[in-house]
Amino acid sequence: MARSGLTRREVIKYGLIGAGTLMACDPRLLLASPKTPTFKPAQAKSVIQIWMWGGPSHLDTFDPKPQAGNDYCGPLDQALKTNVDGMQVNAALPLLAQQADKYSIIRSMTHGVNAHETASYLMQTGHMPSRIVHPSVGAVVSLFKGYKHGYNGIVPPYIVLTRPQGRFSEAGFLGQSYKPFCTSGDPNAKRFVVEGIVARGISDERQLRRRDLLHSLDSLGQAIGGNSQFTKLDQTEKAAYGLMFGEAKQLFDLGEESDEMRNRYGRNSFGQSCLMARRLVEVGVPYITINYQGWDTHKQHFPTMNRRLPQMDQGLATLLKDLTERNLLDSTIIWWGGEFGRSPKVQWNSPWNGGRSHHGRCFSVMLAGGGFQGGHVIGASDATGTGVVDRPVYPLDLIGSIYELMGIDPDGPLPNSQGLDLKLLPTGEKGVKSGGRLKEILRT
Repeated sequence: MARSGLTRREVIKYGLIGAGTLMACDPRLLLASPKTPTFKPAQAKSVIQIWMWGGPSHLDTFDPKPQAGNDYCGPLDQALKTNVDGMQVNAALPLLAQQADKYSIIRSMTHGVNAHETASYLMQTGHMPSRIVHPSVGAVVSLFKGYKHGYNGIVPPYIVLTRPQGRFSEAGFLGQSYKPFCTSGDPNAKRFVVEGIVARGISDERQLRRRDLLHSLDSLGQAIGGNSQFTKLDQTEKAAYGLMFGEAKQLFDLGEESDEMRNRYGRNSFGQSCLMARRLVEVGVPYITINYQGWDTHKQHFPTMNRRLPQMDQGLATLLKDLTERNLLDSTIIWWGGEFGRSPKVQWNSPWNGGRSHHGRCFSVMLAGGGFQGGHVIGASDATGTGVVDRPVYPLDLIGSIYELMGIDPDGPLPNSQGLDLKLLPTGEKGVKSGGRLKEILRT
């Protein structure tokens, strides 16, 4: 229950998400509040993580190998010059090719894990699985940059568009209060049905009539009057309806954007998720994940790429350009990548019929904004993209660099209710390797 005397914004702050049904514990009851970091000043205020669920092919995106031939490239066998001298991407990404000065590519990401769950956990926590379930980057940012550290937003500080990632508990041992708010729904639909804020199949007018009917039937509440418990219920209800018909509803209403802007991003779920992420950044949400599903292409890989790559190209290129035009890119990290890549050699035989399998030995990640310099390539893969030949980059290095730009000490303590001596990132943990933080592209 919400406590008496709380404002609508405070009720939301302490866990109310939606129409009184999605409640979380007050985070103050679970963890000692981490002290304000005495680390370097933050360059970034927000992160937009574009999580390529299932693992994207590096050869088909940011590490083309046209010379490798059909067994590796299939029909996506052309590289395209970008607006940065000497930097190429796959020809399937012409719009991103014109934005290359805004982002940098890591072509030497590696961890060697080919299992979805383990690779996802490693890429999003920096830790190998153990008896302790560590929190994801989003949960850590929510802990250090959320309500206890000045965030006063109308929605939770960690948002996922639109489906849960599902490979592991993103909050880890931090608990329910640090789980992301997953919107559900489709931002490209006529009505973006956000869980707990927009009721599916029910108009606003009908929702309000239901409230009025409920009040008219509340004879017990009217008879008792002034009871403290009923007062708390009334305050919770007001907060819930404030979400459903107030600022939060307006925030998720993409109808407030012009048709021209929506068309720029692409009228598809990914493009509109990118637009929604920009709106969330504008109101100061610290961490947004776009869970971009559909990249686990064991079969019929190239027909799937023919559909998905143009959407990804348009949505991501427009996001980079739009954030730049609004002077938001310098304070917003864009992190594109999945749990691993896909096998460079195409599996043409049946039943795969031109599929790509899991490949954790070598893959690509793209980074932009928030203190990351654009127009650079870090590391290199071999002639077929099978292995790393220069400057291996491990999840620990990537995540540590993101924390650093967010003003969070990667080597600092991770508060926990169990009194354990834990660090944000592992030091000397078995199976965890490091090649060093991304100094090549970190703005000083």
